[in-house]
Amino acid sequence: MDEAVPTLVTGQASTNAVTDQVTTVYIWDMDETLILLKSLLDGSYAGSFDGLKDREKSIEIGKRWENLILEVCDEHFFYEQIENYNEPFLNALREYDDGKDLHSYDFEADCFSSPYDDVSKRKLAYRHRAISEKYAKVPQDLPYLALFPSKGLEKFLDQHMVKVWNDLYSLTDKYTDGWLLSAHKLLEEAIGKSGAMPTANSSGINCIVTSGSLIPSLAKCLLYRLDDVVSSENVYSSWEVGKLQCFRWIKERFDGPNIQFCVIGDGPEECSAAQVMKWPFIKIEFRPDGLHRFPGLDMPTIQNYLDAIYHQAKMVDQQHVGSVPSSNIQ
Repeated sequence: MDEAVPTLVTGQASTNAVTDQVTTVYIWDMDETLILLKSLLDGSYAGSFDGLKDREKSIEIGKRWENLILEVCDEHFFYEQIENYNEPFLNALREYDDGKDLHSYDFEADCFSSPYDDVSKRKLAYRHRAISEKYAKVPQDLPYLALFPSKGLEKFLDQHMVKVWNDLYSLTDKYTDGWLLSAHKLLEEAIGKSGAMPTANSSGINCIVTSGSLIPSLAKCLLYRLDDVVSSENVYSSWEVGKLQCFRWIKERFDGPNIQFCVIGDGPEECSAAQVMKWPFIKIEFRPDGLHRFPGLDMPTIQNYLDAIYHQAKMVDQQHVGSVPSSNIQ
């Protein structure tokens, strides 16, 4: 599949970075890792607690999330129009976007449909750009931007829906013993938004690679409040291309002399893809006795995995250098 690799955005790795600063690209799975949904819907999350969790309440919470995600997709993310045209990331069709001003563009009247030719790809690229603009939000450290039109869910959900969303988020976090807030806090720490870890000689980038289709995954990021720690350009859908291909795109996009990668997820596909890439993999389990879960997983644990893999790789490289005949060493 010939796709354009997305370019770097503000705050991402740069070859002009200080040479001794290490940047870690954290590659997160979404479902059953950063959020819980499938295990709520099928009752397996509650079942893992041996009767201590209300299974019917779990299923009800899951269905409410499912309905809310679908509503946001259909009402605000053009999902009924573009459901059958999944792309692996929002910038995949950037070459077809001519930069047209979309403020007065009528998406209902542009006749987006098959065949999926260059004209249709341009119309889809417009929709992707509009979604990206909706996804963006006012940074908390730049409050003066609030003078301009607000972004994020607050921009297009009415007051009633905002309350429904906030109440559901709080209910879910309480039911899962703080899973959502704990995961969000760790993503903040990963990119240096929290003071829990020193960041003088390190920086971080969060990416999400999910097996779900792209548009619902972006809606989930907004609804589960991940949009302030993961930019829309860093959300990848492996629905058709597979996680290994997404990992390769991420490596091509960010790779450099002081870049390291770490994969965190719950499934065998991301585990095997991480092994192919020779990156550390941390397995998330929702069972209460799981080794790594939320709350629980922290940055020191992740750093231990990184140190183990990258120290071992460095030792192997040094051994290779040491095995070169001295006459060949300049």
